[in-house]
Amino acid sequence: MSNRFGLSVTVWLVAAGLGAAAVSGQIPVQQVQVDRSRLERIEDLSEAFANDMLELSVSVRNRDLRRVADFFADSLEAQAFPSQPGELKTEVKWIRSHRWSMTESTVPGRPAISREEFLAGWGGFLDHFSEVEDARFKVKQADFESPEVARTNARLAFYVVGRDDSGRREWARGAALVTAVREENGPWRIRSFKLLSLDSMVAAEEIFSEVSIPAGVDVALPPYGSPSNNGFVWHGAAAGDLNNDGLIDLFVTGSKGNYLYLNEGNGKFRDVSLESEVKTLLVPATQPLILDYDNDGDSDLFISAVGPQVLLRNRLIPDGKMAFEDVSVEAGVDAGAVGFSAAAGDVNGDGFPDIYVASYNRYGFVTPDSWYRATNGTPNLLFINQKNGTFREEGTRYGVADRRWSYAAAFADVNGDGRLDLYVANDFGEKALYINKGDGFVDEARERGVLDPGNGMGVAFGDFNNDGLLDIHATNMSSTAGNRILSRLFPQSNVRENVLLKLASGNNLFENMGEGRFRDVTSEVGGFGGGWAWGGGFIDFDNDGWEDIYTPNGFISGKSMKDT
Repeated sequence: MSNRFGLSVTVWLVAAGLGAAAVSGQIPVQQVQVDRSRLERIEDLSEAFANDMLELSVSVRNRDLRRVADFFADSLEAQAFPSQPGELKTEVKWIRSHRWSMTESTVPGRPAISREEFLAGWGGFLDHFSEVEDARFKVKQADFESPEVARTNARLAFYVVGRDDSGRREWARGAALVTAVREENGPWRIRSFKLLSLDSMVAAEEIFSEVSIPAGVDVALPPYGSPSNNGFVWHGAAAGDLNNDGLIDLFVTGSKGNYLYLNEGNGKFRDVSLESEVKTLLVPATQPLILDYDNDGDSDLFISAVGPQVLLRNRLIPDGKMAFEDVSVEAGVDAGAVGFSAAAGDVNGDGFPDIYVASYNRYGFVTPDSWYRATNGTPNLLFINQKNGTFREEGTRYGVADRRWSYAAAFADVNGDGRLDLYVANDFGEKALYINKGDGFVDEARERGVLDPGNGMGVAFGDFNNDGLLDIHATNMSSTAGNRILSRLFPQSNVRENVLLKLASGNNLFENMGEGRFRDVTSEVGGFGGGWAWGGGFIDFDNDGWEDIYTPNGFISGKSMKDT
């Protein structure tokens, strides 16, 4: 998969079909006349400016104020940068916030200061941090009077993540309006800087700590692109009690074999990958799924994969010793797919778990036939448990052989009729909500308010508002560059009118209004821009009785911040 949100404006023009007709997902939008050559030149300037802002980010992260100065003009028009933290106020449990106090020179009406004074303020701001883990300047909007002149009026969002002078984790977030000019053979230099906002969130307590090394699960995979790791399908993990000792164990897929870690109950795990016979199973494995498929009392492993799917039977019962036997062929699950994930649920109510595989396609070799309504993915699979240790693939018969480049799926009874329904997140296709009718499924995503054309990478059910109904969190992509380009193409449109804007807008939260009908409340309860976002889901991490949402993100990155 390439970074489709880092592509040029030409890709968005092709996706939009401009020159022929504007694209809309729900409501037609007014066709606009686009000078493609002009937009290309403007976006080239925007991208060049954005790249220099990433270089500025590295300099800030490194506290290299001499290098930071290179990005500001000698005749800078700005007020002093606030460098004194204000009073901490409690926001929610374990989280506090503070503003940054205004000094006398930042009072409106005071004369502008020199670049040196401005950078001194930046230095004082950074001195507040005992440690800087990350810093970013992102170009949210950039306007140009002419594509021939390298001068922009832009809106920047920036943040600094690290630890304050007391060692507490802190996330400072700000926004500014700037004017910048690129001089010949030089970097872009900011000539004016108007701070719009600046505040910080501070962790009152250390909630999570990285413990993979002392826990014994710190396996490092070879760098992407090396001979033993030339793909990116090995990306799955599952947690469950595999040896029936009451402790949660871990199973992880990897390019050089799979890993099984048994929980020893003291904060440490023991690697039993070889003795359990999972290490040598070399398949392009994606997501493992822990389930007791044969109802014999121990947990088995199903692994979605690129190629034949895999089922490993746990021999703990009847042998008395945990070991895994590959029964994929005998069980009838060795069907081919570009399996990117799997979910289990009893779809026919017979007391035995069935398995659903979300199947993608070979991106890079096969091109989606649409950016948001693709139908040329590989069909999803539904393995119906035959209650005798075998399965029958019946995705087509049950109406769930989705071919919209599926990435993830989850079962839940959304309408309270006692039958498990199925929500499917599709990358290049609109999402599906398959309602279980007893003898099959019917896709009612549109009627129930969850069609959502965003590039889906994950789905989770949870009750975010504690009303007793299951809501849906759908993980999509969000893109600063994509939104910047689309604001030029469709300046009067919004995400409800224009599907392309939706493709770059981020995650969704759908509230269950009862009887399995949903309302998109994303903008009301927060907005969930997660970047290149993946699975995640609901978890009450602060134990306050309200479910929170966690979204992992990221992709294959190079040495540079702009190389993804």
